[in-house]
Amino acid sequence: MEPHSREYRRAAEALLRERPEVRASVTAATTAFDEHRARAYGEIDADRWRSWAAGVKSHVLSHLDTYLEQAEASLRENGAVVHWAEDAEGAAEILRGIVERESVRRVVKGKSMLSEELGVNHVLEAVGVHVRETDLGEYIIQLLGEAPSHIVGPAIHRSLEDVRELFARELGTARDASPDALAAAARAALRDEFLTADMGITGGNFLVAETGTVALIENEGNIRLSTSTPRIHVALVGIEKLLPRLHDLAGFLQLTSRAATGQAVGNFVSLVQGPRRDGEPNGPEQVHVVLVDNGRTRALADDVAWEALRCVRCGACLNICPVYRQTGGHPYGWVYSGPIGAILAPSLLGLAEALPLPHASSLCGACTDVCPVRIPIPEILLAWRERAVAAGLVPATERSALKAYAAAAARPRVFGAAGAAFRATPARVRNALPLLRDWSAGRTPVEPSRKPFRALWQEGIE
Repeated sequence: MEPHSREYRRAAEALLRERPEVRASVTAATTAFDEHRARAYGEIDADRWRSWAAGVKSHVLSHLDTYLEQAEASLRENGAVVHWAEDAEGAAEILRGIVERESVRRVVKGKSMLSEELGVNHVLEAVGVHVRETDLGEYIIQLLGEAPSHIVGPAIHRSLEDVRELFARELGTARDASPDALAAAARAALRDEFLTADMGITGGNFLVAETGTVALIENEGNIRLSTSTPRIHVALVGIEKLLPRLHDLAGFLQLTSRAATGQAVGNFVSLVQGPRRDGEPNGPEQVHVVLVDNGRTRALADDVAWEALRCVRCGACLNICPVYRQTGGHPYGWVYSGPIGAILAPSLLGLAEALPLPHASSLCGACTDVCPVRIPIPEILLAWRERAVAAGLVPATERSALKAYAAAAARPRVFGAAGAAFRATPARVRNALPLLRDWSAGRTPVEPSRKPFRALWQEGIE
């Protein structure tokens, strides 16, 4: 997905104007996800689990070099081929090399946000490879020519009627087909894709350094087919996805599923231990694990933003975010949207490219309340905002207005006089001021109280 984060505000306005039904679809889906998450958290000592998970991930990140070396050794011992990709082009070169050496012509893919980040489909299609997404949501948006709108539910912005129309056109289903009938049609179409694929590509929810185990969570079974039916399996794994021990995996599998969909654990969990061994009837002949940096070591070196690398890609922060619910993920202009996208984008894309995403938040803190690994998202958002001001990336009018406010707020008499003048200004003039004009465009216009807070406070203590 080509980043265009700087167009966030314009894209959000256009979507709300041209496709108002998206808000209803996204809100309904994310509300349901969040209700399921809340119920699943209530079944366990969620605070204790989350603190444990945050501690494990922080430990891994603070010893990442050691665990990466251990993971590489364990993977090789299991018979996997390990590759290192510094950036998206490095990953593309690795994939093109495998395709050329192994005469790969057809590829099936499990849902992988990292593959979206790296533009894998475009890379493979450019060298003549047929690529098919096999997750139902990803399959739908691939047929539509769209990018994912959500980490867990890539097609949540689309209604049942949208899918009926699409499948009637592409698969010949009835225009009033039931959801079960639509899923059956997709299953039938994908069966041949699995059977004829030369290579399966997946991500990796976790990589256990101790055992070289790639763990994958799903609900449909398509990842299990993508990893076992083709003769080659390629797992794209971000270097931050490591866990120290196999013992840690049980807790993370459950906590991630509870945060993402409210399930105690995903319907299917695949533990990839390497290629098929002698005497085993199933599995790939080759397993390649591509360990991807693509800006992650730069993020790790940041004394504030590094905590975003604890993310397990559950989507809980998107589901509860009042800003994300208005538009879904597409206006964010990048593969990672919502609160986690707003703090990852400056690290991985650069702050200038990522603006104004750190401002696409009310700072309500709900995202941190639900995050299974306790990422302090509001604090990181504020850090990026401060850096944007320091770097001169915020409009001069906004910087000047905030400096003036800060200067007035430090002087009680000046502040009181300014407040009085503001209250006396006609509403049409007040709401035409630059900062308030943008605020009022999507909200009820500001109406100052008749008495300032300081006067009310003084009355209360007298």
